[in-house]
Amino acid sequence: MTESEIRSAVAEAAKLAKASNPLTPSITNTVTINFVANAQLAVGGSAAMSYLPDECVTMAHAGAATYINVGTMMPVYAQTLPQTAAALHEEGKPWVLDPVAIGVGKLRTDMLLTFKEYKPSIIRGNASEVIALAGLWGLEGGSDTSEVRGVDSTDSVRAAKNAAVALARWTGGAVAVSGEEDMITDGKQIAISYGGSEMMPCITGTGCSLGGVMAVYAAVADPFIAAITGAAVYNLAGSRAASKARGTGSFQTAFIDELYLAKGEDIANNPLTIEEV
Repeated sequence: MTESEIRSAVAEAAKLAKASNPLTPSITNTVTINFVANAQLAVGGSAAMSYLPDECVTMAHAGAATYINVGTMMPVYAQTLPQTAAALHEEGKPWVLDPVAIGVGKLRTDMLLTFKEYKPSIIRGNASEVIALAGLWGLEGGSDTSEVRGVDSTDSVRAAKNAAVALARWTGGAVAVSGEEDMITDGKQIAISYGGSEMMPCITGTGCSLGGVMAVYAAVADPFIAAITGAAVYNLAGSRAASKARGTGSFQTAFIDELYLAKGEDIANNPLTIEEV
C-alpha cells in the first residue's frame, strides 16, 4: 500500500469504529482494567472485561474482536486463555495479544507458547517483549536473552525489527512495537508512527490500553491498518494532552479526552513514514 492509501484507510477505520461501536471484550492486567475500558470507549468501542473461562469464551463468540493481555496471571487463566484463544482462532475472529512480562513465571510462558498455534491478529508489545516472544516461538530475530524488566523494555524499537517482521509473517497479521516511536509491520511493510509524550510511560496502562484500542480498530479494519490507527491516535492524543496537562494526573484525564475528540482525518495525518521490508 502507498502512504496515501494507508492514511485513507486509517481515517476510515477511525470513523467506522465511532459509527459501529464494536463489542471488544478484554482479558487484561488488573492494574489497568479501568484505563483500558475507558480508552476503548473513547475511540468508539464497547468494552467488556472478564476472566472466567466460560464467560470469556462466550464473549469471544459475541465480540467483534478481543484483547488478551497476560500482565496479571491467575491460576484460572490456565483454562481461560487457551480456551478463549482457541475459540477466536476457530471462528476467525481478530484478536490482539500483549505479551506483558514475558519470561516471568511458568504459567505466563506456557500460555504464550500455546498462543503460537492460535496466531493472534495483532501482537503489541515493547521491543524486549517482541524479541522475547519471537525467541519463545523459535522465529528469526528472537532471543531468549532479551531482558524484559517487568513491563519495561531494555531494547530499542529498531532492535526488534527482525523479530517483529518474523512474527507478522508467522501470524499473517501485524506486530506493533511501542516506544519513543512506534514501529508497525505486516511482514512486508513497516510503518513508523511519531508523536506522543514523555509523560505516557509515567502513567500505568498506556501500553495495555493501546492494545485494547487496537482491538477496537481490528473489528473494523485489517490488522496492519488497525495497528497503525491505534498507534496514530495514541501519538496524536499524547501530544495534544501534554500541551494541556500540569502533570501526570491531569495528563491521564486529558489523554482520554483527546482520544475521544480525535477526528479520523487528524489521526490519518499524524506523522507517519512507510518503509519496505
